[in-house]
Amino acid sequence: MDKIAGLDEAAELFKALGSESRLALVWLLSREPLTVSALVDRSGLSQPLVSQHLRTLRAAGLVSSEREGKEVRYSLADQHVAHVVLDAIAHVQEPTDQGNEE
Repeated sequence: MDKIAGLDEAAELFKALGSESRLALVWLLSREPLTVSALVDRSGLSQPLVSQHLRTLRAAGLVSSEREGKEVRYSLADQHVAHVVLDAIAHVQEPTDQGNEE
């Protein structure tokens, strides 16, 4: 089989998204750019945990940051990531058709 272009990078993307907490942060950032304190308030995660997950997401190129005075505002680097996450959430929320299994 020929190697599919971008497959390694796509696997790395899914590794970075492979945490319920990181998915929640991406979901929150898909709605609007937020500071760490706002992400802590809205996610229910501790500040150190939010910061750790943001580092992982930044290293993967999924999140960008912009300093605003004393605070840093985080946003998604690319809306494609939001689509991947939102589509995955929509997919798992769809009712399954149990009656057509063969």
